[in-house]
Amino acid sequence: MMVGMSNDDLATLDPAAPAQRDHEPRPAPSPWRRRIVVVGLLLAALNLRPAVTSLGPLLKEVRDDLGMSGTIAGLLTSMPAACFAVFGITAPRLARRFGPGAVVCTGLAAIATGLALRPFAGGTVAFLCASALGLAGIAVSNILMPVIVKGWFPDRVGSMTGLYSMGLSLGTASAAAATVPMTDALGGSWRAGLGVWAVLAGVAMVPWLFLARDRTHRRTEQAAAPEPASDQPVSGAAGTRITRSPTAWAMAVFFGLQSTAAYITMGWMPQIFRDAGVSASTSGVLLAVIMAMGVPLAFVLPRVAARLRNQGVLAVVLGVCGLIGYAGLWLAPAGGAWVWAVLLGVANCAFPLALTMISMRARTSAGVVRLSAFAQSTGYLLSIPGPLLVGTLYQHSGGWEAPLALMAGLMVPQIVTGLLAGRDRTLEDEI
Repeated sequence: MMVGMSNDDLATLDPAAPAQRDHEPRPAPSPWRRRIVVVGLLLAALNLRPAVTSLGPLLKEVRDDLGMSGTIAGLLTSMPAACFAVFGITAPRLARRFGPGAVVCTGLAAIATGLALRPFAGGTVAFLCASALGLAGIAVSNILMPVIVKGWFPDRVGSMTGLYSMGLSLGTASAAAATVPMTDALGGSWRAGLGVWAVLAGVAMVPWLFLARDRTHRRTEQAAAPEPASDQPVSGAAGTRITRSPTAWAMAVFFGLQSTAAYITMGWMPQIFRDAGVSASTSGVLLAVIMAMGVPLAFVLPRVAARLRNQGVLAVVLGVCGLIGYAGLWLAPAGGAWVWAVLLGVANCAFPLALTMISMRARTSAGVVRLSAFAQSTGYLLSIPGPLLVGTLYQHSGGWEAPLALMAGLMVPQIVTGLLAGRDRTLEDEI
């Protein structure tokens, strides 16, 4: 038991705790409710990246139509990280008040609305605002996925994180591969090709509408989402704050660096291949290959990580694959494009590894939600300059040598912080 906390206090923080504040027994989730949660997790995961990866293959057309400079395009590719940092920090407080199910449902509605409005943008500002609305919905859902997994499936964190990560990778890859063919089929306008993804977000809302209205386990869900603010105590001990945890900072920096690599890849990799002489459709498929590597690996990697006492070795393997991939893009971007895409796809699996480590670096749902909010919000904040800097370097250098050097250089501290975050220790032990 955490120091200074009674059984009643603990029950309000941990959905696995045996007592509630009112001493009524908490009913175990029925199998059909858990199945709805599984379907909801998978559908939500499918919608947490198409807003980003559908844009990459059409970025040139969007820039030409809206008159974007390379720097503004870099700002656009930095928007996901910025929105995740700004809006993600609000997720625990919203979930505490309304329940994670209701917040995720609202987030999916924001995604659908933003994607539906984006094709009607007549200029850069309107396009950025519509994108920000959709990204805000993604932000709150991102933060709450580990919380929902921990609250509903405390005995299956590895497998459920793998399922969610697999769905996320599948949605990411599908948007990258299918956007250009769908655009051609819908008349060749980038507006239709981007707007069609709003339909998928609308479908994903269906199970969450039910979960948002399900009162039976509302207290369980809300208990998994305590009042946030990354600098508040995670236990009853006075003065203990998450910012004093070395593991929390290692997780945040690791998460930020892998996010930097991911959003540079999603935003700029098709342009790298197109500038090397690869066609627009093939560039989209290559991005899809990078993202599709996460489908099988994201399902397997969390299971492997959950069985290891120290996950640092996995961070090293993924980082080395990234370094080789960037070196290949420097030396032969078109000749070895498929090989580099596979290697960078393996490196991108640092995201499911990070999610798994977040769930493993805290013993309680209260600790997980604070660590998730702190690591993801701080990490996304740290990742904001990366895609913007790549766009600026590309515009002023006229080539990809300097941006690729930056990408490879950032992989080194990612490996180091992955080693630190993967150590066998928990948030509660440190603070």
